[in-house]
Amino acid sequence: MSPNLTSTLVEHLRREIIEGRIAAGDKLPSESELIAAHSVSRTVVREAITRLQAEGLVHTRRGSGSFALTPPADPHVGAGPRPARSLPERRALLDFRMGVESEAAALAADARNPKDLEVLRRALVAFSTAGASPSEALSCDFAFHQGVAQASGNPYFADVLDGLGPAMISMPRHRLTPGTAESHRLGDVMAEHHAVLSAIEHQDARAAAAAMRTHLVNSRRRLEADLGA
Repeated sequence: MSPNLTSTLVEHLRREIIEGRIAAGDKLPSESELIAAHSVSRTVVREAITRLQAEGLVHTRRGSGSFALTPPADPHVGAGPRPARSLPERRALLDFRMGVESEAAALAADARNPKDLEVLRRALVAFSTAGASPSEALSCDFAFHQGVAQASGNPYFADVLDGLGPAMISMPRHRLTPGTAESHRLGDVMAEHHAVLSAIEHQDARAAAAAMRTHLVNSRRRLEADLGA
């Protein structure tokens, strides 16, 4: 096995994920397709996938294949959400989430119970300890938003987020590059999540809606800065 061939394939697939050509939740080309496209051995392909798994960029499920950042969707849910790859599509998704999740947060402030609050606290702790694994951070981030929707007491909000799946979270490019650090940005996201949780804990519906909207507006700002928009 040639280390150069493996490194070249890893870099190619990493770039495809970073640039969004393979979006979060998308299935990677099969082993056979990668072998044919890159003229490499099966061993090279498997080593490349193993490296990407170690970086937290790829999730592999036996019998289903390898997927970018997130596990494959539940096969019983249907075809899955519309993928958001381009900047306009990601903006549109965040605009949609502002309307849905701000209202969910307001309802959660009225309806939440101790179990709901514990779910949200656990999601925040898990996010803070996700470290350098993009897939783990993405899953924990999604779990917090999913927890807010569930705490609303309205199953339709939870259904909408379940349908969107973890791929609704915008993962900045530099988080997908090994060896980079973004403690400042992660700290901002943590503070915004804490503001949402605090308002829900204090049963302040207006503050909860405002905190969620502020978080998603800031998410859009961070996305545009990351993409140079």
